[in-house]
Amino acid sequence: MNTQLAATNLQQSAQNQKSDYVVAKFGGTSVANFEAMSRCSEIIVADNNVRVVAVSASAGVTNHLVTLCKKDLSADERNENIAGVIAIQDAILNELSLDADLAHGFDETIKAFKSLASEPLKSKQQHDELLSFGERLSSYLFTQVLRLNGLNAVRFDVRQVLKTDSQFSKATPDVTATAMAAKEHLIPLLAEQVIVTQGFIGSDAHGQTTTLGRGGSDYSAALLAEAINAKSVHIWTDVVGIFSTDPRLCAKATPIERLSFDEAAEMATFGAKVLHPATILPASRSHISVFVGSSREPERGGTWIEREKSQIPGIRAVTQRKNQILLTLKSPEMLLASGFLAHVFTILSEFNISVDLVTTSEISVAITLDNAPNASRPELDQECLDKLAEFCHVSVENNLTLVALIGSQIQLRQQEINLMNVLSDFNIRLICHGASKHNLCFLVEQSESDFVVQAIHSRLLEVQNAA
Repeated sequence: MNTQLAATNLQQSAQNQKSDYVVAKFGGTSVANFEAMSRCSEIIVADNNVRVVAVSASAGVTNHLVTLCKKDLSADERNENIAGVIAIQDAILNELSLDADLAHGFDETIKAFKSLASEPLKSKQQHDELLSFGERLSSYLFTQVLRLNGLNAVRFDVRQVLKTDSQFSKATPDVTATAMAAKEHLIPLLAEQVIVTQGFIGSDAHGQTTTLGRGGSDYSAALLAEAINAKSVHIWTDVVGIFSTDPRLCAKATPIERLSFDEAAEMATFGAKVLHPATILPASRSHISVFVGSSREPERGGTWIEREKSQIPGIRAVTQRKNQILLTLKSPEMLLASGFLAHVFTILSEFNISVDLVTTSEISVAITLDNAPNASRPELDQECLDKLAEFCHVSVENNLTLVALIGSQIQLRQQEINLMNVLSDFNIRLICHGASKHNLCFLVEQSESDFVVQAIHSRLLEVQNAA
């Protein structure tokens, strides 16, 4: 069964068999230490509908694991990072005592971690295996914290149900296999207990550990919610919902109470780090509401993302995504010729390169690509460039930022015309609008991008909110 058909069947099943279950996901800062875990346990105790909890690695652990994946580490550096992982977990263990079942599993997992991390890795699969230990360890600790608060909590290995292909470091979920495995192994456990499991990781058809890419815990939670026909997924992080822009840049940034799936997808894709972009896919197709809130201040509410479209036209938020590449391909043969773009995109597809923005002229095409420093590999490699250069002139520009204005029914009305006045102070490298009424995007020099966002928010959004 292909992915599209499987997703359609899941959506129909979700509509017919929707449960009251809630899947809650807690990010790294929410499970950073014993105090943070205790706050999160109170959120679960207060909501009887939470039946599945997906946790990230405790804050700081994944950075150590990523470092341990490097080939050129000295023995001292390797031991230092192994000790760093264990120190973060030990600081939590100092505040609680694990039950026998959890203690045994935790100790065995620590042994496996030390064994794998002590030597240079030999395969991509081992990279995923090593990166998985953060979530595997934190889920033992969080299960015990829930038990201390009187809940019947059980740790569950998500690799039993979240099935993927074998594209290590950025695996694609198999929604059909995941739904079948959840029906057999997970759903029967939900009536009487709270299941604590891991975000970010899964397993392929051979039982090998895979990962969904950094930040994939949100995606995991949505996939699990879809697999158990949950009514909603709650993403608990360190901010009170999704803001009109990064509040660290703009003091007057405000949380958005409600977003449509389309708006949230655009914001996540174009730089709103509070939510993993892929989270919206299973939630939207299966009519699962998504809530984003702060585990530090749950009483302040947050942002609800729902299928109903926003009733507010115009620009609602501005985001940015740094470390972008502008790839310009130019050929006189493109003039009045067919097949040029097809050739370009065939090569990009061959190298599994995802394109964000595209603009064209008579003899050239400009494409933006992501080159984030925490990506598993550079988005654009030399072999791909060489293939493109066989039939066109290739130009690559780096150190750019993609700035996106997000909203509903964005058209070139007065507000957007005012935008052009704001942008006149900056060097704009590319503008893209029209493919979606939910965004207007452009590229700027990375050194200017913070100032661009601040100017847009101050002179458009803050004025709009004050009106």
